[in-house]
Amino acid sequence: MNDLEIKVIDNGVVAPKGFKANGFKEDKYGVALILSEKEAVAAGVFTTNKVYAHPVKLSKEILKNNEKIRAIVANSGNANCFTKDGMEDAKEMIKETARLLNIPENQVLIASTGVIGRKMPMDIIKDRLKKTYDILTKENNNLNSAKAIMTTDAFPKTTAVEFEVNGKKVRVGGIAKGAGMIAPNMLHATMLCFITTDIEINRDELTESLQNAVDESFNSAVVDGDMSTNDTVFVLANGESGVNYKDCKETFDKAIAYVCRELAKMIVSDGEGATKFMEVLVRGAKTKEDAKKASMSVVRSLLVKTALFGSDPNWGRIVAAVGYSGAEMDMNKIDVLIGDFKEEVYLVKDGEQIADEGTAELIKAEEIMKNEKIKIIVDLKLGNEENTSYGCDLGYEYVRINSEYTT
Repeated sequence: MNDLEIKVIDNGVVAPKGFKANGFKEDKYGVALILSEKEAVAAGVFTTNKVYAHPVKLSKEILKNNEKIRAIVANSGNANCFTKDGMEDAKEMIKETARLLNIPENQVLIASTGVIGRKMPMDIIKDRLKKTYDILTKENNNLNSAKAIMTTDAFPKTTAVEFEVNGKKVRVGGIAKGAGMIAPNMLHATMLCFITTDIEINRDELTESLQNAVDESFNSAVVDGDMSTNDTVFVLANGESGVNYKDCKETFDKAIAYVCRELAKMIVSDGEGATKFMEVLVRGAKTKEDAKKASMSVVRSLLVKTALFGSDPNWGRIVAAVGYSGAEMDMNKIDVLIGDFKEEVYLVKDGEQIADEGTAELIKAEEIMKNEKIKIIVDLKLGNEENTSYGCDLGYEYVRINSEYTT
């Protein structure tokens, strides 16, 4: 990354000191365990969908009533949402996890992902949990953890970073899953993300740092516009680095934001059936809220997403999405550019179409649109605020995957 203070490293959630993790998956059911060797400060953010899974409700209660957490247990294959006896099943998962790890039940957080409205197959989940515990006692394996929570994901998602403070290393690592039903709005995002860090920090500080990171990453990412019932981000901080947050606030905030942003970009790149990734920067807005409204409107637009799939530099769809976003704009001032992260070309400048039929700009834009990663820049020229959102294209494969999801 560009910030010389922070270095990208391997091993994801087990990169920070004092954390163990592993996972086991067979067929569509998997379980991942993340364990802090000592009590850790915890924070979480969750879906704002009014239909929410039992693990979401239970984990909220646990975080509210307990300052310290030791473990996270997560399963794939079943969302444990809108099901009879789902809360009892979630509590049973926590109880069994606590028993295996020999820790208090109120120090275990839980998350689930998979099909909504189907009862948890507890015999299968307990089997996967026991197998995960057995291999956890023998080794740490970050990749197994990331793979165990995958559903329609094409690849596991993990990253980690480190920086130094007075000769001591601070690390932040994470794993995530998600490919469809991604349009999170986690205020206090199916998409799961689990982060570990060895910083010394109190809960209020950790919560604020996490929320800011989530706002700039997962809450600015869209695959299909559907908000899941299970979206969850957890972070555990065990203090094992010996470095206090107050001594490195700015750098730590950058580090956790980087981890969240990279995982969010991986999720969007792995959108169900996606062939292309888009990064949309809206700058020159009067307010941050306007910048976010406009950038999110573009990545949400089905017409923009299908144009991306067809390699069509249809700037009209982009400006239309900005226009109905609710952000303040003047169509006679706006600039629109398309690039491939190496070069950019104007489609619209000062409200005037530049990339007209047969122009060099349109020919260049058509070539750029053939790339797998596209950057769209919209300059509103009304102020100094900006926001970047992340999205993907929408094609035939998305329909196939989701039409066959429960069959």
